[in-house]
Amino acid sequence: MNLGIIGTGNMGRILVEALIEGKAISPSSMMITNRTKSKAMVLKNKNRGIKVGANAREVAAACDLVFICVKPLDVYKILDEIHPYMTREKCLISITSPISTSQIERKVSCSVARIIPSITNRALAGVSLITYGEHCSIKWRSEIEQLMEKISKPVDIDEKITRVASDIVSCGPAFFSYLLQAFINGAVKETGIDEKTAVTLASEMIVGLGELLKQGHYTLATLQEKVCVKGGITGEGIKIMENELGNLFEHLFQATHMKFNEDLEKVELQFSPQ
Repeated sequence: MNLGIIGTGNMGRILVEALIEGKAISPSSMMITNRTKSKAMVLKNKNRGIKVGANAREVAAACDLVFICVKPLDVYKILDEIHPYMTREKCLISITSPISTSQIERKVSCSVARIIPSITNRALAGVSLITYGEHCSIKWRSEIEQLMEKISKPVDIDEKITRVASDIVSCGPAFFSYLLQAFINGAVKETGIDEKTAVTLASEMIVGLGELLKQGHYTLATLQEKVCVKGGITGEGIKIMENELGNLFEHLFQATHMKFNEDLEKVELQFSPQ
């Protein structure tokens, strides 16, 4: 199978590196392209065998499975360019949440899926969210599942939970790294610890926390019970968090959904019949 990636910005690059490192595909079976060719050439120079296409059309013509990794409002233009090359036996994958599989199926005759990856996939970990198009073949569903299992835990999601699932899986690492940085900053400001030491301790703590949950030693609730001894220091910290976090996360999801709805409206204008 020849795999193509159109767009090697942040997420496109992560996919290229993860798929190769996870041995999901060999560099010689991959063709990439990017509007700024130097970004694609960096990946080619790091991974001998990768081919760089002159444009999206060349990638679509040469590849069986094609990922579109561009901004939501740039997808429609790419589809216009490549649809003659995406023949029925091929498969097209978009990684952007505001564009549905049904919208893409109106533009191409091949199998279609949407995969929302996470930066955690770069470590061959975390979740990738998959929604298959109505006409996506059984063959391609199986191929996609096997491919993404090499770099993540693929989870098939319903269209209606796309935004919240993406908030948790794809945006979550940024949200929680922000909280962790604030945690570190508070420690440095209020105590005598230096930032380098605080970063090391906090980073190793979060990795260990992940392992505890992954290995099934505790749930989130039981972990808190084990650490938060009645009348102890941890309990005092939890009280502060209960009082000061308030409706932070409710407001976060309200904001992300509001922006998502704005993006949906803009995308719908592009895909609506003229």
